[in-house]
Amino acid sequence: MLLEAQKIRADFPILKRQIGGKPLVYLDNAASSQKPQSVLLTMNAFYQVSYANIHRGVYTIAEEATELYEKARETVANFLNTKTHREIIFTRGTTEAINLVRFSWGRKNVQSGDEILLTEMEHHSNLVPWQLLAQEKGAKLKFIPFDSQGKLVLDQLDSLLTDKTKLVAMNFVSNTFGTINPVEKVIAKAHAKGIPVLLDAAQAVPHLTVDVQKLDCDFLAFSSHKMLGPTGIGVLYAKEKILEAMDPFLGGGEMIKEVHWDHSTWNDLPGKFEAGTQSIAEAVGLKAAIDYLKTIGLEKIHDHEQALARYTMEQFSEMKELTFYGPPPKDRCGLVAFNLQGIHPHDVAAVLDRSGICVRAGHHCTQPLHRKLGLEASVRASYYLYNTKEEVDLLIDALKETTRFFKK
Repeated sequence: MLLEAQKIRADFPILKRQIGGKPLVYLDNAASSQKPQSVLLTMNAFYQVSYANIHRGVYTIAEEATELYEKARETVANFLNTKTHREIIFTRGTTEAINLVRFSWGRKNVQSGDEILLTEMEHHSNLVPWQLLAQEKGAKLKFIPFDSQGKLVLDQLDSLLTDKTKLVAMNFVSNTFGTINPVEKVIAKAHAKGIPVLLDAAQAVPHLTVDVQKLDCDFLAFSSHKMLGPTGIGVLYAKEKILEAMDPFLGGGEMIKEVHWDHSTWNDLPGKFEAGTQSIAEAVGLKAAIDYLKTIGLEKIHDHEQALARYTMEQFSEMKELTFYGPPPKDRCGLVAFNLQGIHPHDVAAVLDRSGICVRAGHHCTQPLHRKLGLEASVRASYYLYNTKEEVDLLIDALKETTRFFKK
């Protein structure tokens, strides 16, 4: 069921722009989403009226800024259904959140000979940190494979989870296949053996209802800029007892309780992991983005994106020169990666840009996944709540024209 996308589009100033005399068709939402007017106005108002540093001043605007920042944390906590707002740590994004776990939890809990279980479809941000930790500690990485449809093969999961496995780290939704992974099943299997689970939810939280208590994940990371919010801020969720046992990530102001010449003690959660001046306006903007998403409804957004993905795949199926990747629409979010036979993805994206169509071309930070498919790169169209069926038609027409152009 499609949303009233034309009405929604009116809230996004950039979508009124034209590129080369043609309307902007923004289909790169898996990389970063556009921002509604409410987010832009909220951040601007904060800078104009209430800006000050937080948690430090006792004057009026400092207290206002602190309240707005902490209200943003409470909004995120409610959005994820955490037990307490103390389980929400603001970071610069998904990548920093995962690296925080690598440094503050991984260094303490992973030793030589231990294993970390990942999947073959991980974004580099949930692969490279664990490679670095494994190299540092003498640990080993293992991988859950994917099949020809881009779905995880869980037949051997019991044997992949061993007494040496110290962590499972996996994406909730693949940024290349769009696959919605069966994270609940993996979490249950891992917890049965006492193994914690980290979810890279960068592609999930903007599109799906995510309830961390229901999932029972131990860590979860996502970014603001993929869900209508500003860049420069993300979130790490972790269970309170785990955060209490972890060492600080960064040292400096605000994460301390007492400082002496030879030692310091740490602030209570969540301050323990938020050293220095934080992205205050960005937190305010993230709250506004969540408020906007809640007015539309995540279930409606997901249904809308799936409908667009389904329509895209139906149209793609009629193009003999085109190959697309990933599972059926019912098993994916609203993105489709593809290639045109004999045409490099970068050339495809460059030609589409002449029609005002924005798509991503490259390896999408999943080089091992592409290598397994025998590909150097692919083109990716990714949808959000403001995209329309008419924009998909423009994409299809432009791809057909691209094929004709390169056949000349």
